[in-house]
Amino acid sequence: MTRAWRISTVTDAARARIATARLAAAYGVPTLDRTRLTTALSARLRQCLTKGGTWRLVLDGPGHGEDEGLVRVTLTPDLEASAAGEPPWRTSVACAGAPVAIGPDEEAPDDPASLAEALLGADEDTALALDRLAEQEELVAAHREELHQTNQGVLVLHAELDAAGRAQREAFAAERKARTEAEDARRRLMFLADASAVLTASLNHEEIVRRLPELLVPRYAGSVDVWLFDDEDERGRSSPPPAAAVLAARTGRAQYSADHPGRLPGVEDRPPSALDPTRPLLCVPLPTRRAPLGVLTLSPPGARWDPDDAVMLIELTRRASTALDNARRFERNRDIAETLQRALLTELPAPPGLALAARYLPATRGLNIGGDWYDAFRQPDGSLITVIGDVTGHGLHAAVMMSQLRTALRAYAVDGGSPGRLLTRLHDFLHHLQPDLFATAVIARFRPGDPEVTWAAAGHPPPVVRTPDGRVRVLDDKPGAMLGIPLRQEIGDHTVRLPPGSTLALYTDGLVERRERGIDPGIERLAAALGAFGPTEPDADLERAADRVLEPMLSDSERDDDVCLLLCHLVGGARPERIASTRVSAHR
Repeated sequence: MTRAWRISTVTDAARARIATARLAAAYGVPTLDRTRLTTALSARLRQCLTKGGTWRLVLDGPGHGEDEGLVRVTLTPDLEASAAGEPPWRTSVACAGAPVAIGPDEEAPDDPASLAEALLGADEDTALALDRLAEQEELVAAHREELHQTNQGVLVLHAELDAAGRAQREAFAAERKARTEAEDARRRLMFLADASAVLTASLNHEEIVRRLPELLVPRYAGSVDVWLFDDEDERGRSSPPPAAAVLAARTGRAQYSADHPGRLPGVEDRPPSALDPTRPLLCVPLPTRRAPLGVLTLSPPGARWDPDDAVMLIELTRRASTALDNARRFERNRDIAETLQRALLTELPAPPGLALAARYLPATRGLNIGGDWYDAFRQPDGSLITVIGDVTGHGLHAAVMMSQLRTALRAYAVDGGSPGRLLTRLHDFLHHLQPDLFATAVIARFRPGDPEVTWAAAGHPPPVVRTPDGRVRVLDDKPGAMLGIPLRQEIGDHTVRLPPGSTLALYTDGLVERRERGIDPGIERLAAALGAFGPTEPDADLERAADRVLEPMLSDSERDDDVCLLLCHLVGGARPERIASTRVSAHR
């Protein structure tokens, strides 16, 4: 449906505006859209009246197709305005309902009173729009307050996030500091462990003193001086020790001597040294359970020490003192042991027709003293007893028991008796004397002019014989059990015929036994070494022959047990008698 109005006066414009508003309401245009329509139309009509002329307003109700649901308004100028280039004004609004029939009530009245009343009634839409606007303003105000509260929450959140960020940065800084401190502590502990291993690996106090500066300079000290109280080398010192070192020796407490306080844990601060006032000194006593061994004097690698480094240096000094004390104890005990071992070794006799050569080597670990022994002596009937034995254990106690067994054997041999009988009596002696101590031994008896040799063994490696034709065999006849075991036994004798030029080798297990290979391969190596002799080599030089036996047998760098070897050689033909000799090696 289409409505049209011609507008040339204010009254025409008012009537057209009123009619448009009523028709829009009739078509179901929403209030706000209707108010916008009439407001825009009123503004356009004012412009048209200002320009003058006649204008034509057309309102098309909802149609079909593209116009369905739309109310279109067109304001067209007269011909003169159109000729002047004035374009038509068009607008459209959506309506909620289908096209409706418009009655005469929707037309604007003609009389002024009705027109004025219609104009006043037209403000109802404006009032409704204002009400809606007030509601929107209240809603906006509510939203503004909500937004303000949200902004306040966001600000609080930002403040909390900022505080959390600061706390996290502080935590990261603390973690980095803790990690650095832990790494420094780990570095110090590793150095302390490595340095301790180096110092305790040696049993030579001079080497320990030499290694200390190598370990500490330049990482933890600029210089290192070791002052040992009872060291002979210290008596020729060119300069006296600093006063702080003397005070540390007297009080047993570490001293820090400098022109500034050190504030080091467990260290007393002292004035600078008169000998060198510009150099700080840390003087740490070398403690033992009895009295300090000396004083370690250090200068810092830089201006001063870190307190944790100073604590580590004091601990290292304590460990160095323990290593020095152990080394000195070992050196004293080693000297005693070597003196005792020399006193216990036998000078071998030189009987007619028999040459003897002995070798004794202590273990390369521990004290140079053990339970291995050899002996050779005459019986009243002119027979020569040769014996080699091994007391279980090592050290001074084993050496003392070895000495007692050797003395007991010589005493029993005065009454005569075969090797088996002598070993049986030694077995009873050891069982009653030391029930928890055991020994092994082998005894061979040589009679002047008799080619038969009588021998007996008790738990000992078997003798090895080399005949003049170069053949070697092991005397593996059944031996007796170890001496001293809680078992009654009678040890039997065995005989072997040895022509002149033969060599009988008696030895202890330290010569042939190795922990990773056992004893049998060692006995085979010993037999091979004896078989490698030339036809006349034992006759020519038995000492050289003994050394040649030891060379392939002792190729190992270290020995866990003592080594004892006794070669008994029947001189061949009419060779002159040789003087038997003994060689003892105490070298490590």
